[in-house]
Amino acid sequence: MVAITDARILDTLRTVKDPDRNEDIVSLGMVNGIVNKDGNIGFAIEVDPERGPRLEPLRKAAEAAVDRIPGVLSVTVVLTAHSSGGRQRPAPVPPSARPRQAAGRDLAPGVNAIVAVASGKGGVGKSTTAINIAMALAESGLSVGILDADIYGPSLPRMMGLTEKPASEDGRILQPLRKHGVKCMSIGFLVPEDSPTIWRGPMVMSALEQMLRDVAWGNLDVMIVDMPPGTGDAQLTMSQRVPLAGAVIVSTPQDIALLDARKGLNMFRKVDVPVLGIVENMSTFICPHCGGQSDIFGHGGARAEAAALGVDFLGEVPLHITIRETSDAGNPVVVAAPGGPHALAYRSIAEAVWVRVGAAAKAAPRIVMT
Repeated sequence: MVAITDARILDTLRTVKDPDRNEDIVSLGMVNGIVNKDGNIGFAIEVDPERGPRLEPLRKAAEAAVDRIPGVLSVTVVLTAHSSGGRQRPAPVPPSARPRQAAGRDLAPGVNAIVAVASGKGGVGKSTTAINIAMALAESGLSVGILDADIYGPSLPRMMGLTEKPASEDGRILQPLRKHGVKCMSIGFLVPEDSPTIWRGPMVMSALEQMLRDVAWGNLDVMIVDMPPGTGDAQLTMSQRVPLAGAVIVSTPQDIALLDARKGLNMFRKVDVPVLGIVENMSTFICPHCGGQSDIFGHGGARAEAAALGVDFLGEVPLHITIRETSDAGNPVVVAAPGGPHALAYRSIAEAVWVRVGAAAKAAPRIVMT
């Protein structure tokens, strides 16, 4: 088999032209950050910020071109743009296209957009996905918060490596903890890690509302909410009480997980919350020793389900020991291994989410107050 070199990747990308400049993206110097490891390829395409939201076809064309190279196992392509400070960031959603604040909203009033990351069942990697999306958005220069709304099984403290308790200057408003540039809040900061939360529904909703209303979130571009698994009272009331800009559904590829993911998706549709798309987690297993792939849970099921349900497919993340180890260590893979293919996968998903937040704002959801 012919080795997949960076030079060959660049030669292939010379066939992809910028639609506005009529030159290939390599000659224009738009390709950077190539990651080439055991057939898993990742790279970024640098674009002007104002063009970002409409260059998704260019990203897909580059991804498809490299995917056709013999021996390529996976391709992750991210659109990036330079901010005035020189840091790369996803092409931003224009302020005029962002979600409007709900009239009279008293929950996290300074947060511009709230995005729920949800699943129909537990154990599909929803929390890992939510945290790495938040890390990727913060890395891009956005002001980001993450709320762990899973009252019964909070995982944010462990996955972010946070052990201290939030402070309060006035005894009423809590200061969120901060890690990797992200503001964080979880019931897990307030109770011992091994202590069960034995609460009924009204107590759960009261706690969630307090973590939105009585926390000094300040002004944020986006808040990622790690939702509880399932479609129970807490999920439904959260969807109705909080003006969500949209929801991201996380699933693994096998049929039973997709069945539950479909229930979660339909719940958001019933309360008029835009579904931004589906993420396929544990998409394939990559052996840490030989680099071989095995589709333990199947592969491509979430992509097919997204097409069947008429929603966007946001991307896929493999089942890999690095993701598990970094999560357990409280150092998410986007931060721990920023140049690796897994971080690139999460960045691509975060970029897709951020672009779709603006699209969802054009038809803001009807908020049902209870």
